[in-house]
Amino acid sequence: MNTDTTSSGTIRLVLGDQLADTLSALDGVDRRNDIVLMAEVNDEATYVRHHKQKIALVFAAMRNHAARLTAAGLRVRYVRIDAPQNSHSIAGELARGLAETGCSRIVMTECGEWRLATALQAFADSAAVPVEIRADRRFICSGERFRDWAGERRQLRMEFFYREMRRDTGLLMDGAEPEGGRWNFDAENRQRLPRDLRPPARARTVPNATTVEAIADVARLYPDHFGDLDGFGWPTTAAEAEAVLEDFLVNILPDFGTWQDAMARGEPWMWHGLIASSLNIGLLDPLDTCRRAEAVYRAGRAPLNAVEGFIRQILGWREFVRGVYWLKMPGYGAFNALDADRKLPDFFWSAETDMACVADAVATTRNHAYAHHIQRLMVTGNLAMLLGVHPDAVDDWYMTVYADAYEWVEMPNTRGMATFADGGIIGSKPYAASGAYINRMSDYCGNCRFDVKAKSGAAACPFNRLYWGFLERNRTVLGKNVRLAMPYRTLDGFGAAKRETLLDDAEAARTMLGATPRR
Repeated sequence: MNTDTTSSGTIRLVLGDQLADTLSALDGVDRRNDIVLMAEVNDEATYVRHHKQKIALVFAAMRNHAARLTAAGLRVRYVRIDAPQNSHSIAGELARGLAETGCSRIVMTECGEWRLATALQAFADSAAVPVEIRADRRFICSGERFRDWAGERRQLRMEFFYREMRRDTGLLMDGAEPEGGRWNFDAENRQRLPRDLRPPARARTVPNATTVEAIADVARLYPDHFGDLDGFGWPTTAAEAEAVLEDFLVNILPDFGTWQDAMARGEPWMWHGLIASSLNIGLLDPLDTCRRAEAVYRAGRAPLNAVEGFIRQILGWREFVRGVYWLKMPGYGAFNALDADRKLPDFFWSAETDMACVADAVATTRNHAYAHHIQRLMVTGNLAMLLGVHPDAVDDWYMTVYADAYEWVEMPNTRGMATFADGGIIGSKPYAASGAYINRMSDYCGNCRFDVKAKSGAAACPFNRLYWGFLERNRTVLGKNVRLAMPYRTLDGFGAAKRETLLDDAEAARTMLGATPRR
């Protein structure tokens, strides 16, 4: 990798989550004079204390990608995390690159996160050379297309956006109508796992030599960060990501729909794709992934409910939350519609809790930098919301612990879906649930110390104790939500004295779990 050759050409910046061969920053690259700049910097590794596997994944994928670009004849200036003169910021490495190469121009693809985009725009505004920031083509829906769709709509709902994307792309369409006569087969995708059915074995990626080296660097340089490095198995090359996707499409996708919401103790992967980290750093293309899933359905190798559910997560949800993020930032990051003010309990980091579902979800997160969407939404997210944890703390936790977490996807999921902090921009109601939901969708409750059928008191499932208190505490904001009309009618039927008792019991549960006031 070339690190010091002078040039009168262009610096082409490639960030750690932009590892696609089709990156717009590389359009028109001059192999003789241009220099591709890639840099591992502490600013990006530590703005939250990222899970060790997340840092190892990004460093390894960057190094593998740099080698691929070099083999393709591009000149790559690669700055490793422990390089002696590393400035440890992307802007600093751009400035140093200009000074040391003599390049007269910079081209980059727009950033995925507001934080870094703002910093690089400030750099561009003050740079002594022209800086061109190009649109990111690695998504199905451009920012402009999303803004056009959002227009003057009073409410932004993923379902209607998803239908537009189906029409735009032709995915799972039968002429002008949706395949199978329905847009959404989610009602068929909520089955509990039978006791005698276990998830299929999953082949994890064996780290190559470059990845092994990156893992060792992370262990040495970030020993106090959250998470384990043992068992690292994430794809760090396009070929590895392709192998994981192919295994999913052939062996897992047929049953994905039916069991996608199910949870089981000690089963981290279930029937999920395990490709979000690869999509989010550019090793897989989202539209190609969706088209290949559709081809499996068209060939009769997977049912429609499975393929539609999978495509909806990418074409619908992933594209929708990115659109909302860029439409609403920077203000979106300050929303706290429910005035949540509590600390995040310590067991979100340690997994040391008698709540079986939470202990398993957090242990899975610590061990693998992963938990599937129902564990994130209905276990850890639901609990944080019921406890009234401040959304800043919830944001920090989700950004820290998952290998696929980038702010554009994490923040709308956290402040929109998990905690309802955005007041209804993302979802029409808070996804609040008692222990009954977790009992229905998992095997956690049978061996839990807490009684999932008890509604109150120290022995009762904390989700049960917190649920009614959450509704009563947030009545001013949520009481007129039409989708919560039934639980509020039930709550009103309890009478004033019982409602006060429920509030007291919920407060006792918050204290017992360590969700104390932040100040």
